[in-house]
Amino acid sequence: MDEAPEGNHPYLGYGNVGIAAAFIVLDVSVSFALKLGVGTSLLISAIRCVVQLSLMALVLDKIFATKHPAAVFGLAALLILLGTLETTLDKCKTRFRYMFPSVLLSFVSSVMPISIIGSIFAIKNVPFWTPEQYVPILGMLCGTTISALVVVITATLKELHENRDKTETMLAMGASRYEACLPIAKDSLTLALTPVINQMSVLGIISIPGLMSGAILGGSSVEQAAKLQMIMMFLIASSTALATIVITFLALSIVVDGDHRLRSDRIDTRDVAVHRAFFAVMHGIAYEFGRIKEKMFGSKEDGGEHERLLG
Repeated sequence: MDEAPEGNHPYLGYGNVGIAAAFIVLDVSVSFALKLGVGTSLLISAIRCVVQLSLMALVLDKIFATKHPAAVFGLAALLILLGTLETTLDKCKTRFRYMFPSVLLSFVSSVMPISIIGSIFAIKNVPFWTPEQYVPILGMLCGTTISALVVVITATLKELHENRDKTETMLAMGASRYEACLPIAKDSLTLALTPVINQMSVLGIISIPGLMSGAILGGSSVEQAAKLQMIMMFLIASSTALATIVITFLALSIVVDGDHRLRSDRIDTRDVAVHRAFFAVMHGIAYEFGRIKEKMFGSKEDGGEHERLLG
C-alpha cells in the first residue's frame, strides 16, 4: 500500500507513472508509423515492467516488514532461479547441453558470494542480510549479470556453430581444446564486458548514475552517494566478469569435449521446447478454426450457388 510522503519526498502515484509511460507510447507510435518493428517488443517490455515492479513492491513490502533472514534468502534464491530461467528459456536463442545447471552455477558462484562479502565489508550492513540494503544489491547484480550472460553465451555458441571449421582445423593440427577455444573466449568476454567497462569509464564525467541520483534524492550527502555508487559499480563489474568467465569456460568445455572434438550436436539452435509446444498448439487451433470457418462459409456459398442455378 502506498504511504504518505515523508519530509520533502514527493508522493508518486500511478498517474505519475502514466505520464512517464506516455513517452513510451509516443515511441511505439513512431515505430508503428514508420514500420520499424520495435514497437511491439517495446510495448510488451513496458507492460512487463509495470506488472513485475508492482508485484515486486508487494513482495518486498512483506519482506521488509518481517525482517527475517529466511525470507531474504528465499527471495535471493527466487531471483537467481528466475534469472537462470530468463537466460535459458527466453533471452538466449541458441543453447547448449546442460545449459540450465551451467547458468545456475555461474549465478550462484558469482552473485551470491560477491553480494554477501560486499554487503559485509564494503557497505558494512549489520546484519549483512538486512532486507532494505541486501535485496537491492542482489537485484542490481542479477540484472546486470543476466545481460552479460546472454551476450557471452550467444557470441560463444555463434562462433562455434557458424565458424566451426576454424576451431576444427586448430584441433586437427594438434591444438588442445583450451588453445583452440581461447580466441573465442577472449572475443566473447570482451563483447559481454564492454558495456560494464564503458559504464565505469564514463561515470561522473558524462553521466550521473541512477543509484547515485536515487541516493541524493533519498537525502544522502553527495559524497556518500558517490562512494556508494563506486562500491556498487565495482560489485556489479566483478560479479558480471566472474559469471561470464564461468559460463564461457563451462560452455566451451561441454561443446568441445575432453577428447578435443567439437561436438556440434550439443548446440541447439531450435526454439525452446516450451516455445515449440506453444506454437504447435496455436498452429493446431488456428488450423482447426480455419477448417470450421471454411466448412461453414463454404456450405453457405454452395447453397447460394444452388439457389441461383434453380432460379
